[in-house]
Amino acid sequence: MTSFTLAHLSDPHLPPLPKPRLVELAGKRVLGYVNWTRNRHKYQRREVLDALVADVRAQAPDHIAVTGDLVNLAMEAEFAPARAWLDGVGPPDRVTTIPGNHDAYVRATFHRFGETFAPYLAGDDGRVGFPSLRRRGPLALISLSTAVPTLPLMATGTLGRDQLAALEQVLERLATEDVFRVLLVHHPLKSKARQKRMTDSADLLALLKRHGVELVLHGHDHIHSTMWFEGPNGNIPAIGVPSASALAHGHYPAAAYNLFSIEKDNTGWRCEQTVRALGSGFQIGQIKQVRLV
Repeated sequence: MTSFTLAHLSDPHLPPLPKPRLVELAGKRVLGYVNWTRNRHKYQRREVLDALVADVRAQAPDHIAVTGDLVNLAMEAEFAPARAWLDGVGPPDRVTTIPGNHDAYVRATFHRFGETFAPYLAGDDGRVGFPSLRRRGPLALISLSTAVPTLPLMATGTLGRDQLAALEQVLERLATEDVFRVLLVHHPLKSKARQKRMTDSADLLALLKRHGVELVLHGHDHIHSTMWFEGPNGNIPAIGVPSASALAHGHYPAAAYNLFSIEKDNTGWRCEQTVRALGSGFQIGQIKQVRLV
């Protein structure tokens, strides 16, 4: 089988932030806007994001996954530029995205992500909803949404019983097929920070223990992360990645993305991860390569 390459980036938090209308600066958005103006604008940089995307495109992956947080405060003025940016990453048949908590920042615009990015969300059946299923080469890309509006100072995510039940049905159907199953979700499957966790991660982990996937990709934490979780036929790697627009700051690394080279031989599936990250002079280069499966 010819190797299939999947690129994964996350949390672009598309800069710069449009000037908010006064009516939009209420509730949770006030704190988010203060955080942006005092801190985040210093290290969420458009030139970083542009350099990263240019490098992704130069690697010519077969497909690209973007695991959420395309916008910052989910203001109306953020969605059109974010869609234009994603169109520049690639067409909907070559790019899959899912929402993050910042894309569902407040209830007033909770619906806007689905409307704006529908072609990048829809499954092969044309439906926009979660879970969704896209088949690309040997891959079965299974998209989930943990994006729900939360209280100020909270960045939790939730799948909910209906999505979990539907996911189990999807995995049961895929069990009879010879496919490499990749689960896309914004929040990590395990978090030390209570205010940033996936509230029903235990239910998802129990489901994966029963049915399994070959790979989980997530964002949210803005760090390089590899965790392993129990599946029915061995451990499952869950890979996180830094923000795609970030300069290094504090304990957060500079922008990076992952390439996964996936193929099958007579011994089974093989998956190799290559990490490419921002270096000096806004140059992107390889910093790590490891076999996962």
